[in-house]
Amino acid sequence: MRHLLASAAVAVLMAGTAPVLAETPADQLIVAFDMTNVLTMDPAAITGGEAVQILNNVYDTLVQLNPETRALEPRLAESWEVAPDNMSVTFKLRPDAKFASGNPVTADDVVYSFKRMMTLSLAQASALNSRGFVVEDVDSYFQAVDAHTFKLTLPQADDPKLIMMNLAESGRGSILDSKLVQENEKNGDAGQEWLTNNAAGSGAFTLDNWRANEFVILGRNDNFWDDAPQMSRVLMRHLPESQSQRLGLEQGDLDVGFSLAAPDLKALETNEEITVETVPSAGFYYLAVSMEDERYANPKVREALRYLIDYEGINGAIMPYFGVPKQRPINSGAFALLPDPGYTLDVEKAKGLLAEAGYPDGFDTTLRVISTQQFLDSATAIQGTLAQAGINAEIITGDGGQIYGAMRERKFELLVGRGGGGQQPHPDSNLRAMIYNPDNSQDAGLTNYQGWRTSFQNEELNAMIEQGLIEPNTDAQADIYKAIQDKIEEVVPSILPFSERVVTAAYQDDIEGIIVDPWVTRFEDVVKKR
Repeated sequence: MRHLLASAAVAVLMAGTAPVLAETPADQLIVAFDMTNVLTMDPAAITGGEAVQILNNVYDTLVQLNPETRALEPRLAESWEVAPDNMSVTFKLRPDAKFASGNPVTADDVVYSFKRMMTLSLAQASALNSRGFVVEDVDSYFQAVDAHTFKLTLPQADDPKLIMMNLAESGRGSILDSKLVQENEKNGDAGQEWLTNNAAGSGAFTLDNWRANEFVILGRNDNFWDDAPQMSRVLMRHLPESQSQRLGLEQGDLDVGFSLAAPDLKALETNEEITVETVPSAGFYYLAVSMEDERYANPKVREALRYLIDYEGINGAIMPYFGVPKQRPINSGAFALLPDPGYTLDVEKAKGLLAEAGYPDGFDTTLRVISTQQFLDSATAIQGTLAQAGINAEIITGDGGQIYGAMRERKFELLVGRGGGGQQPHPDSNLRAMIYNPDNSQDAGLTNYQGWRTSFQNEELNAMIEQGLIEPNTDAQADIYKAIQDKIEEVVPSILPFSERVVTAAYQDDIEGIIVDPWVTRFEDVVKKR
């Protein structure tokens, strides 16, 4: 009877209808998310967290990040050793690991996977390109020492921990069944056509079926090297409408909703049968200034702005489900993170700083922001507190291309935005995105660096960030990153975080093992307490 009900549930999803069910099948997980940006299942070509969320379950990586602590943990590699000079890492693979096909996982598969990604030069190759890896030298980076020993050689001085954190993410770090992929090559395409709709992984689940902007069906992998998942099948349904996800959860047709809007999450929090969980993600909401403007080039003015943000009010009234209070430019979970400095709204202190800077009566300015609700509401709140100190900010709204385009062109004054790296739990991930700026000239065009976008450059901080990256001693490295955070507070940078980005999901209360953050989600430990 259970299997008949499971088949009926699958049929319901495929038909796109939504009948009222008492509950979903005990051995199947039915989730809803927005898969608009999922265009392929080829790990080398995917983009966005939704595709990572799928492939985390289908492919293994050498290492993984602990969902709670973000510490590096074994995955296909049961151990690893970093060379004394920090220029290579040697991984010992699990000898019993097999792909879903039954083929053994070997070091040759690891070499093939990374070489394929680099040679094809698709979206995921950028992660290694940014660390100095170039396609011409792939043979020198990736080596199979023996069947279960893989050696990764770095192209330049770097932190091996950061490289491994990059490779812990599905897509760039996914290990492919080289024999299966090669069997499905067409005209030397390295299996690109076949991998668009198929998979060659060793994860806890297999890719049984997917239709773009409709659904993904994952089946339990009977050859999985670890404990078998309790779920025999995972149905991931494209359901971008938040109200539809909420209705599905309330009726029991859905187990998990991953892309719900704030009003629906708020409503679900009152439902005793639903759990709403929020966890930190990557990046920040911030107030940015352009130091091309002589007013904001003055550190006293920037310091005044620190005291003209109502951190408590914005995070309490506007940011639930979107952000949590944060003032340091390093994400939670990164090592060496110091506690927030504790800035609060203090209009009188801000007025004093503005007077010291030569603006006792304030000034007129513009404040750019995209039209999305939490951004616009935050900008409006900041507009109000700026006005209390005599800074009259005219809000200019637009879409992302218009607002961030002005930032990339360095043609703005103030801006409320979101970003700042942090996909890897390493201080460098944030600092290089928000603070580092190796060349502040207009011709440099370093639009990937928000320091450059805001015309902020501090040579001492640049040197400290470079020093911190390559320091081999863990304790000494942590001390450098703590000193960087103290220096940032002293110089007052051009980007002032007021909230750390979070992600939120809602799920049935009898489900355990759900990991909310899409970058580290896996369904292998999900159980239903029924």
